[in-house]
Amino acid sequence: MRRQLAVLLVVAVGVVTGVSACSKKPGPEAAVAAFEALWTQGKTDGVAISGSDAAAVLAQLKTMAGDLSPNQAKLSTGKIDTTDNSASAAVTVNWTVAPGVAWNYQTTVKLAKSGDTWQVVWSPQTVHPKLQAGDTLAKHTVAAARGQILDGTGAAIVTDRPVVEVGVQPGEIKNQAALIATLDAAFKSVAVDVDVSDLPARIAAAKPTDFVSVVTLRREVYDRIRSKIHELEGTVFHESTLQLAPTRTFARALLGTVGEVTKEQMDASPGLYSIGDQVGQSGLEKTYDLPMRGAAGVKVVIAGKKNTDGTQEADQELFSADAKAGTTLKTTIDQKLQNAADAALANQPLRAALIAVRVSDGAIVAVANGPAGSDLNLGFTASVPPGSTFKMVTALGLLDKGAVNLDTPVNCPKTVTVQGRTFKNSNDFELGTVPFRTDFAKSCNTAFVSLAPQLKPDGLLKAGNSVGIGTVWKLGTEVNTGTVPANVSDVEAAAAAFGQGQTLVSPVVLAGAAAAVARGSWIQPTLFSELPPGAPAPGQGTAAPANGTKLNANSVSALHTMMREVVTKGTATDLQGVPGGDVFVKTGTAEYDNNPADTHAWTIGWRGDIAFAVFVEKGGSSAATAVPIVAAFLKGF
Repeated sequence: MRRQLAVLLVVAVGVVTGVSACSKKPGPEAAVAAFEALWTQGKTDGVAISGSDAAAVLAQLKTMAGDLSPNQAKLSTGKIDTTDNSASAAVTVNWTVAPGVAWNYQTTVKLAKSGDTWQVVWSPQTVHPKLQAGDTLAKHTVAAARGQILDGTGAAIVTDRPVVEVGVQPGEIKNQAALIATLDAAFKSVAVDVDVSDLPARIAAAKPTDFVSVVTLRREVYDRIRSKIHELEGTVFHESTLQLAPTRTFARALLGTVGEVTKEQMDASPGLYSIGDQVGQSGLEKTYDLPMRGAAGVKVVIAGKKNTDGTQEADQELFSADAKAGTTLKTTIDQKLQNAADAALANQPLRAALIAVRVSDGAIVAVANGPAGSDLNLGFTASVPPGSTFKMVTALGLLDKGAVNLDTPVNCPKTVTVQGRTFKNSNDFELGTVPFRTDFAKSCNTAFVSLAPQLKPDGLLKAGNSVGIGTVWKLGTEVNTGTVPANVSDVEAAAAAFGQGQTLVSPVVLAGAAAAVARGSWIQPTLFSELPPGAPAPGQGTAAPANGTKLNANSVSALHTMMREVVTKGTATDLQGVPGGDVFVKTGTAEYDNNPADTHAWTIGWRGDIAFAVFVEKGGSSAATAVPIVAAFLKGF
């Protein structure tokens, strides 16, 4: 019994001793942790401040942080040196001051012990060692240089160019009606389309000293009308620079535009943009806006105070991060050829596109979209029937199969009926039985309809795929490579043989096909010498042939002969007088609704090392619209 009692006493003493050990008062670590939560999360519960309270300190901290957000800081506590009634904690601050930019520095949190409680000794130096009472942190952003768009030689296409913003100041206007009429006439004299109909309402809504913007003009355009508008009472002019291409129309739909960020863009990407930022609004500028924007530089300073005499003290810099220039886009565009393409479409009132591809390497050297559709890259994204230009592909398939040769007699009647549907030729012409080369040169639909069964079920699809139509392209921007039907009815196969029915293409894919026939092998057209980071994923389609895949040499030779005869004996004789070497083409009109009179106009082909495709939406006869555009383009370089 005595031994058991002794053991119990020992255990009891041990338990009491253990309880006493666990009741030790909290050290300074808990006080530091609570203060860090106040700083980074705005939590005031459990925060002990010497001589003040947590809410007041939080308010001071927010004021002192100025342009910075306290909740963007991460704090980590290092060594805490402690004496009987005081402590000093080394704290590392990692403060995010801009997307991807952190300001790292060391500060010290001092503490004092009051009774059994550790309290933070608050001062401005707790936030940063150089802060004093009344100081405020400010953040200055240093804009990054926007990435350039280069041509195939490495020269900048889009770069800073001088502009003049034309505006009016309401309080200085003497005769509003006369002023607006004069401005309107001046703009029209240089072919600048400005809608001034809402200008009276905007002037009425503005203050007398406001600047009411009317239009921003390239400096060279402004200089042409300066004498007409500069001295008008009420006009005001602001000079600056904007990221612009060499001309207003230069590859506009492809390259796109840069403008001030819109509310919609700011709402879609909270925190990414600031009011006044220049942002890609269309084309490549929009597709690659984020990498082209680069990373802005940042400076964190103690804002200079204003003295009683009105002077301003200098800012004291605490941190800086250099701006990083945006990504440069290295395109394959040839500025001379692009100017020629733009000029060829300049007077075309209908939506149109002209795409040029260098035969030797597949580089896309010109992407022009006519004035009527200049903001839409019809050349890459159109999905329309190719009409008789597709006879180049059908002929390739027939030649590969040995179904025809250049001189195979093929009847060209006025009409052909397939399963109850009647097909006819343009203007109801007929040739009778003539060599296949003549059917091609004269663009006989009925001859190709009669040959369509030779390609079923998938011969036309394979021929199209061999020159890139309907295949996957890694172009670095949106592109429609078209569709070619397979395993379809006799009627659909007949329509597809001359580019109607379910056959759909874009101008760029036909330019690529013409380049393949010109060189005798397939190379995917390219827009960039190297794909930029973040390039969009390619679309769906059949796997493209490997670059360099040879076409049948005999078929290619026959196609060269026939496409030359389109110029010398066929539907494009107006191109015979074009200088610079032999031209090889295939023309086409493509019906796009149930009215045979409604047609798109096409011409595809090549001269020398440049292949091309011209498309005019609702252009009617190719001889009247597309062929003259080809002639103008070829004469332009």
